[in-house]
Amino acid sequence: MYEGWNCTSSTRSGPARCRARLLAERAAKDPSNPYVLIVDEINRANLAKVFGELYFLLEYREEPVTTQYSPHAPFTLPRNLFLVGTMNTADRSIALVDAAMRRRFAFRRLSPEKPPVHGLLDRWLRERGLPDTAARLLDELNTRLGDADRAIGPSYLMKPAAARPEGLDLVWRTQILPLLEDQLYGTGIDVEEEYGLPVLRAALGRAPEEA
Repeated sequence: MYEGWNCTSSTRSGPARCRARLLAERAAKDPSNPYVLIVDEINRANLAKVFGELYFLLEYREEPVTTQYSPHAPFTLPRNLFLVGTMNTADRSIALVDAAMRRRFAFRRLSPEKPPVHGLLDRWLRERGLPDTAARLLDELNTRLGDADRAIGPSYLMKPAAARPEGLDLVWRTQILPLLEDQLYGTGIDVEEEYGLPVLRAALGRAPEEA
């Protein structure tokens, strides 16, 4: 992520500067503006390998370090460069995030039942003049699940196609239900019977053609 031979712009003449270093250099030249580097599903990575010397710099921003590939070019991490890592609490690999990495980050839980995620799908649909059915179905689903770690987020349904009955059915059948089947494997719960669209629509009092 910082520097090495695996960066896409590596050449025969030497290792390339990866995204983190390039962004850090830009941030250092523009200290009045914030820069953000997002690492999606950070808990799935080999963190020691991904961060390398950044482990130290995340905690001691003002201390320069030298790297394996650039021993004559000390490097610091500007204070206006923010690193954001996302994690899915339903993923068991979250337990693999070690104490050293936890100490270097502030953690904020984003759950579908709490702001700012709660109501996000409803707002997104209304802003686009789309019916709120998908948002109501998602709320009903998460209420039935009753487990914050298994709650389904709004991103699956934040697409115009999902506001149409056939699009909603496709997303539910091919993405949401398979995810729930994996999470609830071995519990004896019939996912289709408990969380399928016909059941949820009936609970909301809507016919399929209205959704």
